[in-house]
Amino acid sequence: MNKNEKFVITINRELGSGGRTVGEKLAAKLGVPFYDKAVIKSLEEKYHLTVEEIETLKGRKQNWWADFKRVVGIGEGIVNRSKYYQVAMGEEPELLTTDEVFKAEKEIVNEIADEESSVIAGRTAFFILRNIPNRLSILIQAPMAQRIERVMRKQGLSREDAEKAIKKVDKMRENYVNKYTGTSRYDTRNYDLVISMEGKTEDEVVDLILKYIG
Repeated sequence: MNKNEKFVITINRELGSGGRTVGEKLAAKLGVPFYDKAVIKSLEEKYHLTVEEIETLKGRKQNWWADFKRVVGIGEGIVNRSKYYQVAMGEEPELLTTDEVFKAEKEIVNEIADEESSVIAGRTAFFILRNIPNRLSILIQAPMAQRIERVMRKQGLSREDAEKAIKKVDKMRENYVNKYTGTSRYDTRNYDLVISMEGKTEDEVVDLILKYIG
């Protein structure tokens, strides 16, 4: 991947691994916007975007995405927590459950990659953008014990509830990826880098990725 040209980095991550935070910090270091599935979903819900509406926007003006970002106030500032849409644990099973919503998301992800350099975290960006030439695809994992501790801390859950939530989300995400891509999110052939967070801080992983990019 050449960071001096337009690029896209996709990050798939396990719940509780810290992968979302790695994505945010990586985007900040590279000076590009960070998007994840919850952000894209919030745009779809708030502005009622469908495939047909996106096509209408494209037809009206070539640079529709840049105009849309200005209107809704997203861009580089999206990495700021004050503007960052966070999905609650109980909401995640509701994310992107219909074919039409997936199609709209696919259009948005493709447009982001076409218009600007960015870091995109999410269950299917690695697949949607697999043919983009200047792309880096990353999978971030962590041992279950480490994931449980993080979810307990971040979500205020008991150990038992944190483990149940992780297993539920793991199953949901794997089923979702399989349904819409025909592959597994755990298939390492889908990624350029597979990173374990065991024994590493988020900043150390960001530095590792930056060194890999060069």
